[in-house]
Amino acid sequence: MLFQRRDPPRLVEKVRIALWPRHSFARSGKYFVKRVLRVTATPHAIALGFAAGAFASFTPFVGFHFLLGFIIAALLGGNILASALGTAVGNPLTFPLIWTSTYRLGRLVLGHANGQHPHHKLNLDLLSQSFDAIWPIFKPMLIGSIPLGAIAATISYFVIYGMVRTYQMARRERLSARREASRARAAAPIHPGTMEPTIDPSMDAGRAE
Repeated sequence: MLFQRRDPPRLVEKVRIALWPRHSFARSGKYFVKRVLRVTATPHAIALGFAAGAFASFTPFVGFHFLLGFIIAALLGGNILASALGTAVGNPLTFPLIWTSTYRLGRLVLGHANGQHPHHKLNLDLLSQSFDAIWPIFKPMLIGSIPLGAIAATISYFVIYGMVRTYQMARRERLSARREASRARAAAPIHPGTMEPTIDPSMDAGRAE
């Protein structure tokens, strides 16, 4: 494959990059925002798709967030690619907070807030156990993920909608200014004795950078 690394990254390196980007969090964040803004769709569809992915990332269905985000986005009419980007809300840095908050809220809703916590830990050993052993933790996490995921999805929708709308409006203005400048150059008369058109300096005032 073109531009593929000669030595594929090992699992340890993949985990390190997921926890700490190669360059910086600021640069990685800017790159992620640009990917969201450049999705080809309406602001509503992009924001709705991203919100669907954000909601899916709060559920305890680890490993199925992409699929769940796709389904929710498709049902709501959101953008599928944006839903995949929205699942980035759940990542190795935010999962501990998400899992803890959904679990505690779920126990509160179930009326177990003051009761004794089950003697289980959220680790790989638990995931390898039977469904009956996982259910006491999975159930409150699932119940707690619904309101918290809905809140995250709502916030994500309005934030992404505003960002995408502003970006697309500015982009249309830049393209319009470039088209006007091109028309002005094409319509400008050619100065005698030269092959270059005579352009009024005021015509270039709206040329985009």
